[in-house]
Amino acid sequence: MNRRIFLKQTAAFSAACSILPGFAFTHKTTGKLESIGIQLFSLPKMLEQDFRKAVEMLAGMGYKELELYGPYPFSAESAITAWEDVTPQLGFSGSGFFGHNILDFKNILDDFDIRVTSIHTDIDTLQTRIPQLQEAAEVLGFEYACIPYIPENLRSTLDDYKRTADLFNVIGEVTINSGFKFGYHNHGYGLQEDNGQIPFQIILDETEPEYVFFELDIFWTVAGGANPIDYLQSYPDRFKLMHIKDMKETARFAGDGGSPAEWISLFPYMTTAGNGVLNLKEIIENALDAGVEHFYVEQDMVENPETALKMSIDYLKML
Repeated sequence: MNRRIFLKQTAAFSAACSILPGFAFTHKTTGKLESIGIQLFSLPKMLEQDFRKAVEMLAGMGYKELELYGPYPFSAESAITAWEDVTPQLGFSGSGFFGHNILDFKNILDDFDIRVTSIHTDIDTLQTRIPQLQEAAEVLGFEYACIPYIPENLRSTLDDYKRTADLFNVIGEVTINSGFKFGYHNHGYGLQEDNGQIPFQIILDETEPEYVFFELDIFWTVAGGANPIDYLQSYPDRFKLMHIKDMKETARFAGDGGSPAEWISLFPYMTTAGNGVLNLKEIIENALDAGVEHFYVEQDMVENPETALKMSIDYLKML
């Protein structure tokens, strides 16, 4: 079903509800997040130094879910090489399982009653390492494997975006049949009109809802000049995961938001949840209505994570 047909049917259903009260139903949210997760890229140095101690700290704060970032021992060689190229600039080398084998990694998480619900990986790994990803999903129990960005060669033109949507459908069907789901985490690129079309909407419109899921990063969406609530309301049940980070003041990318240099340039604008200009309460209420299942605090490479990450979860618990 394409989006136009869906919206027409939704409008017809709404009209029926207004005419026939007995046919209506209500969706009521509590306004409270039952389980709050953390994207581990928020505290990579601490995890690298003492993984067990860092997990114990997160559990003590109340975090129940983790989203991992790669590469992993089983990742495609291209992903491992690309990571090695940037680690000198980042100041840390830990990623994946932080020096542990997957079973020891899982045992440490079990000790503190924290579960992995999502991982970040890459296109090459999803195309060439499905058996290894499937095995990891069986051990760790994650439901989603998301890519955190689209490689530049797959998003240079509108036709590229259409081909990427086709590729996503193929990957999504394979992952579903392998026991986990494929997701795409947006950055700031692709949110502005290009020859009458918005590239991100091409991917949303031309991917199959049963195969391709989305992770909405509210910070990068705003930085790209779009409103996350508009996407949640326009594409119900497409966004299943969300990255929550606040913005000190409204900031936009200097360019199209398509390069790591532009992402890093906006790191200083990130702040703890509830300490910025984003209306997190309204965004989260809309997210719950739209079918978002997993919420992850993310404040990329934040200084003093022991303070900042606690402030974020304490704020979210009060919503």
